[in-house]
Amino acid sequence: MPFDIQKLVRPNIAKLKPYSSAKDEFTGVAEILLDANENSLGSPLTQWYNRYPDPYQKEIKKKLSVIKSVPVNQIFLGNGSDEIIDLLYRAFCEPGKDNIIICPPTYPMYEVSANINDVAIQSAPLLTDFQLNVAHIEQLVNVNTKIIWICSPNNPTGNSLDRIDIEVILNHFDGLVVVDEAYINFSKQKSFVQSLVDYPNLVVLQTLSKAWGLAGLRVGMCFANEEVIDYLNKVKAPYNISTVNQSLVLKALEEVGQVNDMIKELVAMRIALAEVLQNMPMVEQVYPSDANFLLVKIPNATSLYQYLLTKGIVVRNRSSLLNCADTIRITVGTEAENTQLVDAMADWIDMNFE
Repeated sequence: MPFDIQKLVRPNIAKLKPYSSAKDEFTGVAEILLDANENSLGSPLTQWYNRYPDPYQKEIKKKLSVIKSVPVNQIFLGNGSDEIIDLLYRAFCEPGKDNIIICPPTYPMYEVSANINDVAIQSAPLLTDFQLNVAHIEQLVNVNTKIIWICSPNNPTGNSLDRIDIEVILNHFDGLVVVDEAYINFSKQKSFVQSLVDYPNLVVLQTLSKAWGLAGLRVGMCFANEEVIDYLNKVKAPYNISTVNQSLVLKALEEVGQVNDMIKELVAMRIALAEVLQNMPMVEQVYPSDANFLLVKIPNATSLYQYLLTKGIVVRNRSSLLNCADTIRITVGTEAENTQLVDAMADWIDMNFE
């Protein structure tokens, strides 16, 4: 189907005149900055922090463009992926009119943000093997469906979704298909970033929080066609990523080799931890994972979750989610943390299943 962004964008956003700072209104290098009512004398920290940050994070995008092989004008950076999720609703979904499709169990913020923005939610649950139910998704699509959310590798199940299924949806839906790849670095699956040239309705989310180890900086990445990026820039806050965070991200992006080493180590520990857990008595299943976590099915998982808390070990109880009864989600920790977890689980099993 032909992609027409004018049919997707909210009419008021299409007409919106975005906030414009002086940084938007001149090119070149300024030596005297008297435009933004900053403190010209500096700050208690350093002279550097008294100035507003680059609103479009140009230096970061230049580096990401090389790392990801994506043009700069197809990159958007948000204050975490959660900001990007919210902005996609604000730019493309008319409150009280439009709807989106989610595929539970999946990342809860798609639903939370939809509710905040008064966007109706349609649900196409994953099949029992945690793959997409493409036929159900197609049945749910109507003239007011603007976004289909797909998380791959999926949170909380950890598995990658079938690429062909995603491509079928991309080819048959003329709204936005958002593929959230927060955990793609831990997977052998090919990223959809390189498919942007083939699918103008494709939006890919990634993050610096997971593999890059920068969760505290709150920087999410969005890759999409230039028109989508333009609208996100139109509705975002002027300075959504601080100077401090931008400088730290730039420093981190110089260490691709170190990040790749950490990814290899975490994947190796994930495989080892999965084997140990699967061999424990009473563990019914450790689901295959392409992420940095494992979903584990065990009887009375809520009791185990509460017991682990008493030992100072925090995991996620996912038992209330669709098709996830009696499961906990365990992030791969350090070797020492993984050992403490396994020992505590063994103690709980001994106490409850003798």
